[in-house]
Amino acid sequence: MIRLFRVFIPVGTVAVFLCELLLIVSAFILACYLVLPFDPTIFLLYEGGLPRILVVVASIVIGLHFNDLYSRIRVRSNLELLQQLCLVIGVCFLVQGFLAYLNAGFRVPIRVMLTGNSLAVIAIFGWRVFFSEFALQMVGGERVLLVGASPLLVDIAQHIAAHPEAGLVVVGYVDESREPGTELPGGKVLGVISSLMEIVAATKPRRIIVGMFERRNRMPMNDLLELRFAGYIIEEVANVYERLCGRVCLTEIRTSQLIYSGELGPRGSSLVFQNLMNLAVAVIGVVVSFPFVVLTALAVRLTSPGPVLYRQVRVGLNGALFTVYKFRSMRADAEAETGAVWASKDDPRVTPVGKIIRKIRFDELPQIYNVLKGEMSMVGPRPERPEFVKALSEKIPYYRQRHCIRPGITGWAQINYKYGDTLEDTVTKLEYDLYYIKNMTLSLDGYIIFQTVKAMMLSRGSQ
Repeated sequence: MIRLFRVFIPVGTVAVFLCELLLIVSAFILACYLVLPFDPTIFLLYEGGLPRILVVVASIVIGLHFNDLYSRIRVRSNLELLQQLCLVIGVCFLVQGFLAYLNAGFRVPIRVMLTGNSLAVIAIFGWRVFFSEFALQMVGGERVLLVGASPLLVDIAQHIAAHPEAGLVVVGYVDESREPGTELPGGKVLGVISSLMEIVAATKPRRIIVGMFERRNRMPMNDLLELRFAGYIIEEVANVYERLCGRVCLTEIRTSQLIYSGELGPRGSSLVFQNLMNLAVAVIGVVVSFPFVVLTALAVRLTSPGPVLYRQVRVGLNGALFTVYKFRSMRADAEAETGAVWASKDDPRVTPVGKIIRKIRFDELPQIYNVLKGEMSMVGPRPERPEFVKALSEKIPYYRQRHCIRPGITGWAQINYKYGDTLEDTVTKLEYDLYYIKNMTLSLDGYIIFQTVKAMMLSRGSQ
């Protein structure tokens, strides 16, 4: 896996993206040589053809991203893939039409567009099918041996099986709690801890992941040390789980790991850059969102009685309370009888307009004002209500630590997990929040905002 923006990206995804980028550019350059009645070099180099083609390529790549074709690179259905590619190309033509309306100089000749897009669809379709059927087998070449009885080892094996683009393959387990030959996700139990050296010699793994409960007495330290000096990569299960799944596992983490961690944020430089980015993005957001703010306010006002804005007390930086602003999406008396409760799926308290603005996240637009006041950040953990924070802090370890940074309009947990309405959901989202706090940088914030735009347009993660 490759680490970009403090996020671990599967090597297969990077390979698909780079190859498709080359294929799409090549398709349009070839189209120029096939259909233009004059020397294509003049169009490409002297008439601004190459920058115009790059705009088209960017619209196609972004379209592939919005259709989840870089998060799911294995082809499940050739027909579905073809439909998605046709949709991407259709949007590409719409973008070209819009750019030509703004300035005719941005337009790519229609003959080049038709031929280039046709070649691009054929090239991408063929490449995806080839990669899914054959190349993934070559990418998944790093052999992994799982040692110990930690349930996280099974979770890691299941994740590897579901994401072959990660470039890993499980060769088996070494576990004393199960009989040799027991079938588990990704492989079977190959033997006990005492036979670790023989199993490694037979299976020849590149990476050994260790997850054991009794660390002092049962951990084969001498064997692991010898294997480490022999060139094998030895890793703790919690670190691998964090890298693969993008979240910190609360059941495996120890307080000493947080205290002595060299990466744990927030850092002073990160906070300075984040504050500058918050101010810049919030100012731009106010200008860009103004028409949507007006339309949303009118829709809320005209369709249900009550105030347009909903004010609610939330817990912010270092536990300080502040008032968050949102467009009202529920009835004005939604909590008159029940008090503070989590929103649920198909919540009957939500108004018809409220369902729409929740899906596209327009109900959260007024929170830009909280960002300008310095109470919130564009990116951070979701701000929670004091009633819930008090209860959750008593039940979930490290829950209060999420308040060491400002809460955000969007965040790592929001783009990776559904809206939480149970204790288990809250634990999972906390694991994502701790991962963000540990890795927070300006580049990670940019990545989260980029993914949030996709979630908004596809109406994901709302409730």
